[in-house]
Amino acid sequence: MVLSGWTWPSKPCCARSLARTSSRVSKLSGRRPGWTSPIAFEARKRTAAPGRANALNISLPFSFIDYYKRHRGQSVEAALRRSNMNIVKWSSQGMLRLTQEAMNELFQPTIINIVKHIEELMVKPEESPMLQKAVQRALGRTCRIIIPHDVGLTILKGAVLFGLDPTVVRVRRCPLTYGVGVLNRFVEGRHPRDKLLIKEGREWCTDILDRFVSVDQSVALGEVVKRSYTPARLGQRKIIINIYCSTTDDVTYISDPGVRKCGTITLDLPEPLPLPGAVGGAGAGGGPERREIRATMQFGDTEIKVTAVDVMSNRSVRASIDFLSN
Repeated sequence: MVLSGWTWPSKPCCARSLARTSSRVSKLSGRRPGWTSPIAFEARKRTAAPGRANALNISLPFSFIDYYKRHRGQSVEAALRRSNMNIVKWSSQGMLRLTQEAMNELFQPTIINIVKHIEELMVKPEESPMLQKAVQRALGRTCRIIIPHDVGLTILKGAVLFGLDPTVVRVRRCPLTYGVGVLNRFVEGRHPRDKLLIKEGREWCTDILDRFVSVDQSVALGEVVKRSYTPARLGQRKIIINIYCSTTDDVTYISDPGVRKCGTITLDLPEPLPLPGAVGGAGAGGGPERREIRATMQFGDTEIKVTAVDVMSNRSVRASIDFLSN
């Protein structure tokens, strides 16, 4: 029998006919939701515990009982009595009676899969006594199992409070390391030779990750981290800032393992206007000046707001990155 997503173990008995009928009823439950009783079963399922010896009684809707009798030619009670399944019976109160063995069989396939998944991911168990005991048995010797009280209610309350007032979350832990790719002056013996780039007679080290924040670093709501950069070439008319992230803070170059690009912003750099009285272009000497590019990352919200500003022209570009996603 299929009840609220749990598959009944196959047994050689007349309960198979109940399963087929239940399947037909489930298809009609969208039009007649009263024909199934998932709420009653879910409530009983949550009361199941490893040390419980009493059987669990689950009431069936009268419309389902009547439907089964009309279409199968016998009552649910008669079908259960004629079956060889002793772990599910019909009680004198007109309800299904599931023994502890029956509840265990219902839980086992799901428990086995959950425990296996937890062993792979090492996440905390859910609020279920059956699952908690299985997890303790499987992992209790190798690690400490933390089972918070009312964790589901706490998560729900936090989501509601944040939706009403985002400022309730004052500080977040940064899930990743964030930075931008830059060029730095090449230092012999410090930088690898394969990162050497020679432009206009100058030696540069490429692919350096200039870190703004590190993984697990606490960032306050609205906290802003600023950096200042200079275009690599004089007279450069466009600057591209690539934003990178990593799951670790032990990274130096954007080519290191685990580093990936998570955003890009492009800032056009217009030719500066000549100063009054100047001859031959911008600046008193007639040549282009080194210009400053200010980059900022604002943290603390569900998004990282990235801004780049050309100080000379006051032009700016903005981008947003999901702060909660890995």
